[in-house]
Amino acid sequence: MISDEIVQCRRCRRLTHYREQVSQEKKRAYKDENYWGKPVPSFGVNHARLLIIGLAPAAHGGNRTGRIFTGDSSGDFLFDALWRFGFSNQPTSVHSHDGLKLIDTYITAVAHCAPPGNKPHLGEIENCRPYLIRELETLTQVRAVLTLGQIAFNQYLKILKNSGKIEKNRRLKFAHGIKIQFNNQLPTLFSSYHPSQQNTRTGKLTRLMFDKVISQIRDLIYKSESKIPF
Repeated sequence: MISDEIVQCRRCRRLTHYREQVSQEKKRAYKDENYWGKPVPSFGVNHARLLIIGLAPAAHGGNRTGRIFTGDSSGDFLFDALWRFGFSNQPTSVHSHDGLKLIDTYITAVAHCAPPGNKPHLGEIENCRPYLIRELETLTQVRAVLTLGQIAFNQYLKILKNSGKIEKNRRLKFAHGIKIQFNNQLPTLFSSYHPSQQNTRTGKLTRLMFDKVISQIRDLIYKSESKIPF
């Protein structure tokens, strides 16, 4: 399975050292917890119609809990919105055994190891790209892709261009709230600022802004059904 390969991956020396170092030193607030300290696998259902692509696990979030967007403020912001629009069964994501289940949704990232300063190097992203490519091939029911942040946006487009699914010379610039319909064979692409503290606490990304994007996604996915199931 892809998730098993991700967890066992040690391709990036810098990230391997960092994630393991963090898991040993820990943050004072979590000093009594056992950190995951390994690459964090993707999370969700294989028949998902919504695919969310983030950047990378947080050092004391996913790297601690072992589940993507879990145990930090970014996850709090994301899952609260997904819950309110029917894409998860609860509004919080605290630890890997808290009962959270995604509905019609799959969440992955361009890098599966926590990077120093939340900034993976390009080579590290390239090392992780094959996992994302294989996930895109496996998730055959996806109708909407939501990229969180410019790096996720650019990396998803790079995969589409390299595979010949869109023109290599097509120029698409990241911005919050973009909606791109390529053709009938590809999912519609949506973009949002990443729900990091840097964006949510400064007001660069507000709940209203994010809700608008998730609402559009919900309407797109379920527009052909007689009744939205939530």
